Amino acid sequence: MDSIQLSSVKRPTRAFFTLALTTAALTLGLIVFGAVVRVTDSGLGCGNHWPLCNGSIFPPLDNITAWIEWTHRLFAALIGVFGLITLGVAWYGYRQNDRSAINFTAAAALLFVVQSLLGALVVKLDLPPTFVTLHLGVAMLLFGALIAAAVFARYRPTAAESDQVTTLAYTNAAFALLIILTGALVRGSGATLACTEWPLCTGGTILPTALGELAMIHMLHRIAVLAFGLTLVILVWQVFRTRPDGLVRSLAVGALVAYLMQAVIGALYVFSVAAPIWGAAHVGMAATTWGLLVVLCVVETMKNNEWRSRQKKEGQWNPQSNAV
Repeated sequence: MDSIQLSSVKRPTRAFFTLALTTAALTLGLIVFGAVVRVTDSGLGCGNHWPLCNGSIFPPLDNITAWIEWTHRLFAALIGVFGLITLGVAWYGYRQNDRSAINFTAAAALLFVVQSLLGALVVKLDLPPTFVTLHLGVAMLLFGALIAAAVFARYRPTAAESDQVTTLAYTNAAFALLIILTGALVRGSGATLACTEWPLCTGGTILPTALGELAMIHMLHRIAVLAFGLTLVILVWQVFRTRPDGLVRSLAVGALVAYLMQAVIGALYVFSVAAPIWGAAHVGMAATTWGLLVVLCVVETMKNNEWRSRQKKEGQWNPQSNAV
C-alpha cells in the first residue's frame, strides 16, 4: 500500500507541505466564500470600486452585502500572504532538488495574480457571466496547483506503468473542471431556477427547447453532470480492477462520494428555490471532487515517472549483465 513516508521527509519539505496544504485549504475556503458572494448577490456590494469599497477602506456597518464582498477580498489578500511565504519556502527547499514542487508553487503564484486581476475586472465590468466563470476557473486551477505542489513534496511513489487508470484520472479531472465552469455559467446567466424540477426540467422534459435558452443551459449542465458520474464510476471500477494500493482506491472512491454529495446538494438547491447555503455547499463539494482528482492525477504521474525511471535503469544494467 502506498503511503506518505513521514520519516523520510526533510525539515524544509515538512514546512513546505504544511504551508502548501494550508494555503490550499484557505483557497478552498475562498472558493466557497466566493460562492456565498454570488448566491447572496453581493458581487457588487462595494459597487464598481476595487480595491476600495464604495470609495472607502471599510464598508458601512449597515451594508451587509458590502461586508460580504469586502471580507471576501480580505480573505483573498490573506491567501496572497500565505502564497508568498510558501513560494519562499519552496525556493529555499527545492531550488537544487526535484523542481516539481517549486514549479507548481510558482504556477500557483502566477494564477493568484491572474485571479486577483480577474476579480478586479469582474467588479469593474458589473459581473459579466463570462468573466465570473473565468474567475472561478482560475481559482480552481490555483487550488489544484497548490495541492499538486504539496503532493509532489511529500508523496513517495511505487512504480506503475501508465494505463487506463492514468488516462481516466486525467479525463475525470478535466471533466470535473468543465462541470464547475458550466455550473458557474448557469449561475452567471441567471439560469439557476430555469428548471424548477429535478432530475428532469420543468414538465418532465429532458431537452426543454420550448422553455427557452436559460432552461437549455441549465439542463445541459445536468446532462454533463450525469456523464461525469458515469466516467467516475468507470474510473473507480478500473482502479479496483488494476490498482491494489489503498491510496489510489481511496482517492477514486472519495471523488465518487464527493460527486454524489454534490449531485444531492444540487437537487436540494433547486428544491429550496436557490437557498444560499445549498448554493455554497454545491460549489464546495464540486471543488472537493476536483481536488481529489487532482491528487489522483499527481499520484498517477509520480507512479508513472517512477516506473519509467526504473525501466531506464534496468535498460542501462541489462547490456552489462548480458555481456557477462
